[in-house]
Amino acid sequence: MSHHIFKKIILLGRPAAGKSEVIDFIKRTSPEERKNKFYIGDIVEFDDFLYVWQTFEDDDIWDKKLHKPRKNTSSDYYFYDHDIWNFFIHKINLAYAKEIARNKNLHDNHTALIEFSRGGENGFAEAFSHLSDEILKDAGIVYISVSYEESVRKNRRRFRPELADSILYHSLPDDKMEFYYKTNDWEKITGNKPSGYIKVRNFEVPFSVLYNEPEVTDSDAKLGPALEKVFGDLHKLMK
Repeated sequence: MSHHIFKKIILLGRPAAGKSEVIDFIKRTSPEERKNKFYIGDIVEFDDFLYVWQTFEDDDIWDKKLHKPRKNTSSDYYFYDHDIWNFFIHKINLAYAKEIARNKNLHDNHTALIEFSRGGENGFAEAFSHLSDEILKDAGIVYISVSYEESVRKNRRRFRPELADSILYHSLPDDKMEFYYKTNDWEKITGNKPSGYIKVRNFEVPFSVLYNEPEVTDSDAKLGPALEKVFGDLHKLMK
């Protein structure tokens, strides 16, 4: 890999798998250590949770303030149309394109961290098919692996109702966890390998898996070495 730092990391996993904790740890790491151990530069984030939450808020305004029909979600916050998940991917594409338009040399010093979860009929394979060529080119994937049961346990643990709109502390009710995320196509599309490549259109996108069960994201002492290995393995796969 000629470029020392990653240009783009697509960070994936079930809800509460540990994605936000990984990003928080990386942000707290010094720029020198971040670059030398994890091959990550200054960070610019793209997280579709922000679009998900905004959709809920927008519908509440239509419903409760303007007394108009909700547009995308039911009153108990289920989406009407499963294509909304692909809409959110295109929102990420647009946000990334706007960032590059503002700074064409962004990746000289910055790594884009692109984060989302998927499950059920809206699996990762479908999400990948909607990612733009601009994102897929020179991207690497890190998948944080936990079982559905562990995802539910950690989702319950992190719930703080007063911080429901926050990246670190948002949580889903159990019924939505089951409906949207109980099934997962990651193992199917990767052959359950710890690293390798995923073909998306004309791109061979490298991936590496961070196994977080038993949990490593609950301790800096455990997470640091685990991330050094995962990002090191991914860096070797970059072409």
